Amino acid sequence: MFRKHLALMLAATFTVAVSYAQQPVKAKTVAADPAKASAATPNVPTDVNTPTINLGVNEVDLIFTVTNKHGRYISDLKQSDFALLDNNRAPARIDSFHQQINLPLRIGLLIDTSTSIMRRFKYEQQEATAFLLNVMNPRSDRAFVMGFDVTPDVTQNWTNDIDALQQGIDELSPGGGTALYDALYSACRYKMMNAARGQEPVRKMIILISDGNDDQSRVYEGEAIRECERADTIVYSVSTNWTPSRGPGDKVMAQLAEQTGGRVFFPSTVEDLATSFRDIEQELRSQYALTYTPADFKYNGAFHSIYLYCIDRRYKVRTKAGYFAPSHIAMLPPAATPPKTGPPGKSK
Repeated sequence: MFRKHLALMLAATFTVAVSYAQQPVKAKTVAADPAKASAATPNVPTDVNTPTINLGVNEVDLIFTVTNKHGRYISDLKQSDFALLDNNRAPARIDSFHQQINLPLRIGLLIDTSTSIMRRFKYEQQEATAFLLNVMNPRSDRAFVMGFDVTPDVTQNWTNDIDALQQGIDELSPGGGTALYDALYSACRYKMMNAARGQEPVRKMIILISDGNDDQSRVYEGEAIRECERADTIVYSVSTNWTPSRGPGDKVMAQLAEQTGGRVFFPSTVEDLATSFRDIEQELRSQYALTYTPADFKYNGAFHSIYLYCIDRRYKVRTKAGYFAPSHIAMLPPAATPPKTGPPGKSK
């Protein structure tokens, strides 16, 4: 009874917010620096068949996927089919809603090169290359390649050149321990954080290929997840544990994906590995984008939890758990060069 009452209440509050969606949105600007003001409200079109999403500095861009109980993607729902809470409050207004979006991609390909995945390594290289060939549009998409064992190693920086990316994948070789959290932390902090600076909105994701068994990192799992949230990056985890039993590493892979709004895959054969990459490709073409203005928004750097669900409870919505509000209106500082030795040490 309580669940039903809550659903009705959320639907009502979301409907009130939706009524503002057709009104003009006035985004705040940065008067002190015209260049920053322009970057804060980008106005660059994506491609011909893609709606342009212009974000104000106090707006939240939410990308999500809807599936039924069989895991089939549901791509024909309307704005009124969803209810949303930001920090347990209905948004001030819904600024835009799009189905089957096709935003430019920013892909970080993180491949575990530790000794534990040696037997399957060449297959993972082949399928990772095939994924980039099938998914990337060189006119709008960019990717980088990072291998990791004890330390993260970028073998190919941001590029739209598929041949260069393939070479970066081929340069990787297995050996050593596993510092998964360090690699994820570094990828988000030094690569993903500034991936969309001064450009149109993009979809940022990390394809993480690993067994999840971290034995060398200096940062904790929670720190790596928070860095993904700060960089607005989702994680698609592809487990390299091909045994029938699920171990602690598989739990880690699932948590990294679920907490960032991504999805975890547990392929058991080479064929299943290829299918996992195809499923990621399909999901990228079956997502929704919703932009909203939170109620009583403050520039305080605080974490905002997100609760988004479909009114039709047969369907499951998958999105990120939340986001960090900016601490001020100004843009982020220039990107730093990732240290070869990985991110800073664990905080106690």
